[in-house]
Amino acid sequence: MESLYLATSLMMVDLPGPTLDAATRAHLERYRFGGICLFRKNIQNPAQVQKLVADIREVLGPQAWIAIDQEGGAVQRVLELAQAPAPMALGAIGDAKTAEAVGAAVGRTLISLGINWNFAPSVDVNTNPKNPVIGDRSFGSDPKKVARLALAWARGLEGAGVMAAVKHFPGHGDTHLDSHLDLPVVNKTLEELERTELYPFHKAVEAHISAIMSAHIRFLALDKQYPATLSEKILTGLLRQKLGFEGIIVTDALDMKAISQHYPFGEAAVRSLEAGADLILSLGKPEVQIAQALAIQKAIEKGELSQAQVEESRKRLDSAARRFPGSPKTYTATQQKRDLALMEQTALRSITPYRQPLRPRRSDRILVVSAGSTFEAGPYGETIAVKDFVDLLKTRFARVSQFVYNPQKAGEFKGELEKASTQADYLLVVSVGRGSLSPQEIGLLKHAFSLGKRAVHIALWNPYHILSLHKPAFVTYGFRAPTLKALVKVLGGAQARGRLPFELR
Repeated sequence: MESLYLATSLMMVDLPGPTLDAATRAHLERYRFGGICLFRKNIQNPAQVQKLVADIREVLGPQAWIAIDQEGGAVQRVLELAQAPAPMALGAIGDAKTAEAVGAAVGRTLISLGINWNFAPSVDVNTNPKNPVIGDRSFGSDPKKVARLALAWARGLEGAGVMAAVKHFPGHGDTHLDSHLDLPVVNKTLEELERTELYPFHKAVEAHISAIMSAHIRFLALDKQYPATLSEKILTGLLRQKLGFEGIIVTDALDMKAISQHYPFGEAAVRSLEAGADLILSLGKPEVQIAQALAIQKAIEKGELSQAQVEESRKRLDSAARRFPGSPKTYTATQQKRDLALMEQTALRSITPYRQPLRPRRSDRILVVSAGSTFEAGPYGETIAVKDFVDLLKTRFARVSQFVYNPQKAGEFKGELEKASTQADYLLVVSVGRGSLSPQEIGLLKHAFSLGKRAVHIALWNPYHILSLHKPAFVTYGFRAPTLKALVKVLGGAQARGRLPFELR
């Protein structure tokens, strides 16, 4: 049993729902995992999360990690407290003090719930406009700016009592595949990687960042055979030995298809630890978690995974847990109000004008053109509610209507759009979704600008959509409540002060 508990102490798992039902509690009692990663499915309200966290620690012990992805923008699991703008919104502002303040506010939110590890920020340098998974999760395309802002954000987070984990090592910013769905390959020279992808990680190590998360990507210049998560050359040779990193290495989720479609669950778990990871993120059904636990146990017992390496990982995890205890801290109503105001002010400062967009007049009949009233995208079903934006718009403008098209059949909607526009003076052409626009959508949205009406493009999630339309636009870098409020203020006349944090191509 001792070797089993050694194995499971190096594992973090997820839970099926917002409470510890009898089966889940028994599973945790039996395997005593090192921590739990929470997702939106586990969250209903602050009181419920506090109880869930307390129940988890009652079973796993006070040292158990409670982790989450609360990056800001689209990737946020806790939506009931102050919602942070996306990292790229902070890139549009470019101020490290603001980034640190936002990170601190995120930290206050999480530690109030007993969550003591945030898998954030991303230090990926987004240089590929067609990157389907990073985009607005990056602080921009300049590695020096990314490092400066992301590490300020991390300082704020850790100052509030929540451990940071910068990701995704060695860099996920120049991929055209989503590692949730496939295994990306980066074929850059070592010199190119050092200049761009690796620069923020060098700075993170110099700043003694507490944890780094690996990427499920093959970097041919570093290891021709294995993706970073499974590569001893990358995790031990590069990160530990060459860069000198002494903190915790945690894997990205091993259920992602970049790994699960190419390696058996047990083999991936063992190989990642042998490569140098301290903790694996074992998400999925209990039987998958058990298979990984038993594979690691077997590797320890056979000596394939050395006792010394396991103990070194445990020592790193235990030491960090003492620095970041998960005891919930009081989050006063006054502080919550301040943090909400900070997020709204930051969102307002980030809205970025492109090609001198015209604002609507108060008397205009405004038509909002968009793909759906709600639009789901991303690996965890992040939902853009365009209807929420329309409702907010109606609080400032008297005459607002909405034209909704099916993005899969966008080319069939030109006639209907022409007809709807006859009843409008001004068109808000809203592009949604994380991925690139299809040629059909680009055609329809460009057609909106040819109808003789005053019009502006709103890039409501993916900022690179402006490169597809090349029309006057406001770029928001996201769709959470503070950003929608800020956008309505800008349309109503407030100054748009953000600057694009990436190069135009």
